[in-house]
Amino acid sequence: MNKQQAAERVKRLRDLINDYRYHYHVLDESIMSDAAADSLKHELAQLEEQYPDLITPDSPTQRVAGASLPGFKQVGHTSRMLSLNDVFDEAEVEAWQDRITKLLPESTKLEYFADIKMDGLACALVYQDGVLSRGVTRGDGFVGEDVTANIRTIDSIPLRLRHDKKFEPFMHGRTEIRGEIVMYKDDFAKLNERRAKAGQPLFANPRNTAAGTIRQLNPKLVASRPLHFHAYDLLRDNESEVLTNQYAYQALRALGFLANKDAAVFKTVKEVTRFAKRWETRRQTLPFNTDGLVVKVNDRQLYRRLGVVGKAPRAAVAIKYAAEQSTTKVKDIFVSIGRTGAATPVAMLEPVVIAGTTVQMATLHNEGEIKRKDIRIGDTVIVHKAGDIIPEVIEPLTKLRDGSEKIYKWPVRCPECNTKLAKRKVDEAVWRCPNQHCPSRSWKRIEHFASKAALDIEGLGEKNVIALMDAKLVKDQADIYTLREEDVIKLERFAKISSGKLVAAIQSKKEPPLSRFIYGLGIRHVGVQTAVDLANHFRSLQALRDATIDELAAVDGVGEVVAESIVEWFSEPHNEHLLAKFKRFGVKPTPVKKVGGKLSGKNFVVTGTLESMGREEAAERIRAHGGTFQTSVGKDTDYLVVGANVGESKLTKAAKLGTLRLNEEEFLKML
Repeated sequence: MNKQQAAERVKRLRDLINDYRYHYHVLDESIMSDAAADSLKHELAQLEEQYPDLITPDSPTQRVAGASLPGFKQVGHTSRMLSLNDVFDEAEVEAWQDRITKLLPESTKLEYFADIKMDGLACALVYQDGVLSRGVTRGDGFVGEDVTANIRTIDSIPLRLRHDKKFEPFMHGRTEIRGEIVMYKDDFAKLNERRAKAGQPLFANPRNTAAGTIRQLNPKLVASRPLHFHAYDLLRDNESEVLTNQYAYQALRALGFLANKDAAVFKTVKEVTRFAKRWETRRQTLPFNTDGLVVKVNDRQLYRRLGVVGKAPRAAVAIKYAAEQSTTKVKDIFVSIGRTGAATPVAMLEPVVIAGTTVQMATLHNEGEIKRKDIRIGDTVIVHKAGDIIPEVIEPLTKLRDGSEKIYKWPVRCPECNTKLAKRKVDEAVWRCPNQHCPSRSWKRIEHFASKAALDIEGLGEKNVIALMDAKLVKDQADIYTLREEDVIKLERFAKISSGKLVAAIQSKKEPPLSRFIYGLGIRHVGVQTAVDLANHFRSLQALRDATIDELAAVDGVGEVVAESIVEWFSEPHNEHLLAKFKRFGVKPTPVKKVGGKLSGKNFVVTGTLESMGREEAAERIRAHGGTFQTSVGKDTDYLVVGANVGESKLTKAAKLGTLRLNEEEFLKML
């Protein structure tokens, strides 16, 4: 990117970020996620760092936040409420340390004070001679909104400072306490539950709800909502009264404020990054939401000496955790053919790290979604990824278009076998390749059959399946049982040990559980739980094959559409041939003898990461005790098992429906 292109990109980024800031800070509504906005701001900062003469005083990187809302008196801050620069990995933390140490004498020994960054509304409280006199929001950092009447309703804000002999000076003159007003996750869920019962619209997230509540003109409404103030700074006119950030936290607690007990002092950056990594996995146990840590130079005299650059102090940074959303560019779009023949458009992306992994491709779902969202090759897009969920393109940022973007033309023929694509029904959204022998469909059917949720055959992933097919050793799922070690060892990807392990792994799965075998067949609409329901109901593969549409539709969770799909699958000649081959090669799915257990009749959804087991193991243990494992929360869900790294959507839906929540310890006790 040359300087002219960078200047054009910078202008578009600034316009979009300013638009986001106005909606978020002034109107209390969000046009994109915080993570996506952070990604755009990070890109802008990098471009301005590369071309410093492109920096202008009105750039979003040079200010803290948006303008104050009308309806409240505007109040100037005695000292600016600064924002922090973001860093995203250990290398960027070390680079920050290198920058600040160069500005200090060589003999200087630094200590770092780290605390969990709270996702709420920043606010400054002013105490005169120990009595609360004013509460002011951050605003634009220089001027905020006087919300004194509202913050007085928050129980965690003392109206008079608690007396402590050690901190007696803070009871006299002007003492300013800065902190974050937050709504706890459990309180947010209960609030939404009450709103759902009252037929009111649900709130989006705890941060926006806390901010919107404080900006209400009616203090009675504020008092009715559970808010908490967590203090993180203490300011005095005589700066020598507070020598370190650690001392400030000790004083805050003594004076009667909540100050995070997990905040700590560290001697090295490596200790800080270890602390950050530990909380990345444990943060879901916190009562409030967080997206990272705040790290400051502990010595406040050094902190002040290092000064301020633009909107941020040099002596502090925010370590941001891997976001579930980010922005990147669409390099190209291609169609992928799945095992059922479904043609799925996929976006090839400029590599971007989301949720801790590098993402280079994302699903676009179908032709209609591309048109509806107006996604074009060359677009800057918001991409979402959470946990094991396949990355998807949320939307294009059309304001960043420069005219070089291209509209994607949907293919008429299958890119793998050149068969004309078709739809089963005129109003169906998905195009399909009808060729049962399409190479892409064939290897994906085998890969699915061997997958962890199906027969769980180790060593039979995508690359090995394609290698076996290219060597013409297998054509379908049943053929894998004919593989011999002496044939496999001849292939480039295999040696004696690996070929022997693969053949042994396949042969060990000749009597798979019926539910796994049914799922492994790849019948359209039949997922893991449906396969379990079918196995428990019909008990044997032959009984399932003989079942009518009405008998299938009568099974709980199946229905007419799935029933028709099952009957259609078993009636197709090539599938009858496949099942005959399985029988000939000695593959006998184990019939279900007994269904029941202490979880019988109970439906479970697992969200987030469990420490004691993976999601598949949790699902199997639920089913082993007679329970039903579901992938999404519905009206019939009895329990939502909540692990670490949880998104808000399932928690909100569970609260709305009154679904009982279990932590991992409670879940293990049930098992």
